[in-house]
Amino acid sequence: MGLRGIIFDLDGTLLDSMPMWHELDRRFLREYGIEAPPDISDIVKNMTIEQSSAYYAERFRLPVTAEQVADRIEQLAADAYRYDLQLKNGAEALLSELHRRGIPCAIASVTYPKLLDAVLERLQIKSYFQTVMTPPEGANGKHTPVFYNAVLAEMGLKACETVVVEDALYAAETAQKMGFFTVGMKDDLAKEEWCGLEEICRLTIHDWTALNHAEFLNLFA
Repeated sequence: MGLRGIIFDLDGTLLDSMPMWHELDRRFLREYGIEAPPDISDIVKNMTIEQSSAYYAERFRLPVTAEQVADRIEQLAADAYRYDLQLKNGAEALLSELHRRGIPCAIASVTYPKLLDAVLERLQIKSYFQTVMTPPEGANGKHTPVFYNAVLAEMGLKACETVVVEDALYAAETAQKMGFFTVGMKDDLAKEEWCGLEEICRLTIHDWTALNHAEFLNLFA
C-alpha cells in the first residue's frame, strides 16, 4: 500500500518559531521578577498549553490562575505569529508541490488556535491543508494516540498510509508506535533529541528540500 497523506507539526517543523518560544518563557517570568532556570524551555516544550500554564503558576507561585498565565503568554506570542515568524527553508515549495500532486495534507499543532490561524493566513498557506487541528478535549497533546486519530478521521486515512513530520521526540515516538511513516525534522534548539529521532524515524531531515524530490514524492499512491 502506498502512502496517501501527510500530517505536519507546525512549531519547529514547518514554522521557524522555537527561538521565539525559547525567549518568550523568559520574558513571561521576568514580568514577575523571576529569572527563568536554564532548562525551563526543555521542561515545558512537551506540555500542552494547559499543562505548561498550570506548571508556571504552581512552580513559581504566581499570583494568577493557570488560565491567566495562558492568556498572557498568548498575548506575548501574538505579534510574532501575526507579523514576524517565517516558514523553514523549502517548506512553501514542498507544500506547493504536494498540492499540485493532490496529496492531502494536515496540520496537527498544540499551539494557540487563534495564533495558528493568523500565521497560516499571513503566510498564505492555509489552502494547502485539508485539515488544521489542535488537540481535542482530553487528548493530552501528542503524548497519546487520541490527537493523531482525530486528524486521521478528518482526513479519512489510516496511520499506515500517512506520513507524520515532527521535531519533538515524544510526538514522533507516539506516531511511530501507531504505525505512521515518521519523519524527524532537526531543530537547532532541540539538538539533544536529534539522536532519538534518527533512531526511531524512517527519515530524518534538516530542511524541507530533503523531501521535495521524486524519491520521496513517488512513495505516494
